[in-house]
Amino acid sequence: MIATAPSDILRFALDRSDEGLATVLVTLTGIHGTSPRALGAQMAVAADGRYAGSFSGGCIEAAVVAEAIGTLADGRAKLVRFGAGSPYLDIRLPCGGGIDLLFNAHPDRSAIAHALSRLDRRASAALHLSMDGVQPADATGEVSPIGWKQDRFLLRLAPSLRIVAIGQGEELTALARLAHAFGADVHALSPDRERLDDLARQGIDTTELATRTALPPTLSDPWTAILFLFHDRDWEEHLLPAALKLPGFYFGAVGSQRTQEIRLEALRAAGIPDQLCQLLRTSVGLIPATRDPATLALSALSQIVQEYHRIGDASRAAQEDGTDPLHGDGPANDRERPNWFGASSTK
Repeated sequence: MIATAPSDILRFALDRSDEGLATVLVTLTGIHGTSPRALGAQMAVAADGRYAGSFSGGCIEAAVVAEAIGTLADGRAKLVRFGAGSPYLDIRLPCGGGIDLLFNAHPDRSAIAHALSRLDRRASAALHLSMDGVQPADATGEVSPIGWKQDRFLLRLAPSLRIVAIGQGEELTALARLAHAFGADVHALSPDRERLDDLARQGIDTTELATRTALPPTLSDPWTAILFLFHDRDWEEHLLPAALKLPGFYFGAVGSQRTQEIRLEALRAAGIPDQLCQLLRTSVGLIPATRDPATLALSALSQIVQEYHRIGDASRAAQEDGTDPLHGDGPANDRERPNWFGASSTK
């Protein structure tokens, strides 16, 4: 893991609570102009000054920690602006924007534990944050995007990215190592036992492909990307159709444009339904015509992560077209919010 994941922040708060330390959950609930982080980004701050998460490159974290510790004194939630429009004139964001942070002291342990339990089961989770505290939200029935709805901020959390990499050679090991370092849950399948043993020593889940005709049991869900990294297309004849039947958000196989066309022709000739064939991406990666395993791994992982965030952010479409997903008009980043600045709650 190269950086803190959203679930790590909640887990930090839960762990500190179990140690008997008071904590504050801080959530980015409003953006004015631009921001280094998206709506819903969080920090968790413990009473001893330790924290997890960030809202900038180090510009405001010290101030956030100080504000959070001060919040513990009376336990009241509060909304504070940092950057443009903030009463703290000496604290500015490099991008020139402003962010609204909601401080929830002593967040409900059961609400956080419930969210983490769902994520551990690879189910989506959601929380409502407000001046009344932190409460669990219905992650399946709630259709609203991340953001304010009346006086509550809805935070959505997706399970971690899972990547099933099927192939051989350096292309497989490069992708598996990079994705593992990124923090994805990686499962590598290959006929190459030696390479699998090397990946296993690095903590990566592996399965040996004993036959070309049957895909071993493979865990997959809507947050799973499946990528084939074979140069020998004989391995794809039976394994690729089986993989296309698994749940997932991304299905790809490396190769030139001509290879992709031949691959699709073979799938259709084998009687694979067109709706499954259409799941297969026409190209893999964001960098065209890569010529080395490391660049291919970076290119493919970047594309997978891009798609993962796209499906995980229900508010993206509304934010990209400049509309407010909650109120129907006006810039999404400057939507109407409860006027809580300077206010607090004893609830």
